[in-house]
Amino acid sequence: MSNPEPSNPSAPSTALPARHIAMWLVLLAAGGTFALTMGVRQTMGLFLSALNTSTALGIGSISLAFAFGQLWWGLTQPFAGAVADRIGTGRVIFFGVLLVAVGTIITPLMTSTAGLIFAIGVLAAGGAGMAGPSVLMAASTRLVAPEKRGLATGIVNAGGSFGQFAMAPIAIGLTAAVGWASAMQWLGALVLLAVPAVLVLKGNSKALAAQAAAASGTKALSARQAISQAIATPSYRYLAAGFLVCGFHVAFLATHLPGVVAACGLPPEIGGWSLAMIGLFNIVGSLAMGWAVGRWRMKSLLALLYATRGLAVLIFLLAPKTPAVMLIFAAVMGVTFLSTVPPTVGLVAKMFGTANMAMLFGVVMLSHQVGGFLGAYLGGYVFQATGSYDWVWYIDIVLAAGAALVNLPIREALLPRRMAAKAAA
Repeated sequence: MSNPEPSNPSAPSTALPARHIAMWLVLLAAGGTFALTMGVRQTMGLFLSALNTSTALGIGSISLAFAFGQLWWGLTQPFAGAVADRIGTGRVIFFGVLLVAVGTIITPLMTSTAGLIFAIGVLAAGGAGMAGPSVLMAASTRLVAPEKRGLATGIVNAGGSFGQFAMAPIAIGLTAAVGWASAMQWLGALVLLAVPAVLVLKGNSKALAAQAAAASGTKALSARQAISQAIATPSYRYLAAGFLVCGFHVAFLATHLPGVVAACGLPPEIGGWSLAMIGLFNIVGSLAMGWAVGRWRMKSLLALLYATRGLAVLIFLLAPKTPAVMLIFAAVMGVTFLSTVPPTVGLVAKMFGTANMAMLFGVVMLSHQVGGFLGAYLGGYVFQATGSYDWVWYIDIVLAAGAALVNLPIREALLPRRMAAKAAA
C-alpha cells in the first residue's frame, strides 16, 4: 500500500523521517534567505559615515534614505504577501532577491539624496520586503505541521539574526580589504546565494484555503474580506500598534548604533561588534521565543519583551559608556531585537488561520516599518539638531512602556466562526 494508515507499524520508520527532513529543508531555505536579506540590510548602518564623507549630503539627508527604506520595506510586504498567497512564494522571493542585489550593488554609485533613496529605499528595501518575513514566515507556517509552527518561526527568525551576526564582521573585513564601496557591492552579490531557496519554498496557500473552506462548508475569504475582517478586530489593531514600536527600536539601532558608539567616544570597531552582538543574541532570543510560544500566552511574552527593552535603555543611559557596557547593552537588546516576531506571527495565525497569512502579517509588518521610518529618520534628525541621541532614547523608553501595555488586552482566540460566515455570505 503506497499510503499506509497511521496505525501501520512501519509508518514511523519511513514517513516520519521524510516529514522531518522536509521540514528542516523548508526552515533552512526560509532561514537562509532571511539571513542574507536581513544581514545585508542590518549592516547598512556601518556605511552611513562613509556615504556621508563620499557624498557630503549630511547625516540627515542620508538618514532620510534609510528611513524611506524602512517604510518601503513595510509597504511592499502586504502586497508581496497577497501575491505570494495567490501565485506562489517562489516567484516573489526570486524577484525580491534580485532587487536586493541590484540595489545594494549600485548604492556606492549614487551621489544624491534621490539616488540613495532609489537604491537603498526602493530597490534594496523593496526587494528585501518581497523576500522578507511576511512571505517567509507564511511559507514556513504553511509547509510545517501546526504543532511545529512556533518553533519554525523562531528558527526562521533566528536565521535573520544569524545573518546580521555574520554580515557585520564580513562587512568590516571587506571594508578594510577593498574599501567601503566594493565591500557594499560584494554584500549585494552574496544575497544571490538565496536563489536556490525558491525551489523549496514554491507554492501558495490558495488551494489549501479552498480545501479548508469546502470542508467546513463556507466560502473562502477574498483578500479584501480578509483585510476588512482583520482591521475590524481590536486585538489585531493592538498587535499592530505594539509592532510599530518594535520597528522604531529596530530601525534606530540598526541605522544609528554605530553613530551612538562614536558619540560615546568609543572606537568604530565597537559599532560593528555591537551590531554583531545584537545579531548573535537575537538568535538566542528568537529560538527561546519560538519555544516559549507554545507554552505561555503570546501577548504576555510580547509585553515582557517590550518592557525589557525600555528597562535596558534606561539602565544604558545611566551607565558609564565603556566598550563592555556597550556590548552588554547590545546583547540585551539583541535578545529582544526580533524576538517579537514568533509571538506576533503566532497571534496572526491563531486569530485568522493560514489562508491569507502572508498578507495579514504583511499588514502588521507595514505598521512595524512605519515605526522603522520614524526610528531611522528621527535618529539622524535629532542628532543633527542637538548633537546627541538622548532625546531619541527618551522617546524609546516611553514607546516601550506603551507597547507593553497595549498588548495586554489582546484576546488570544480563534477567529469567530460567525465573522467568517458573515464575510463569506
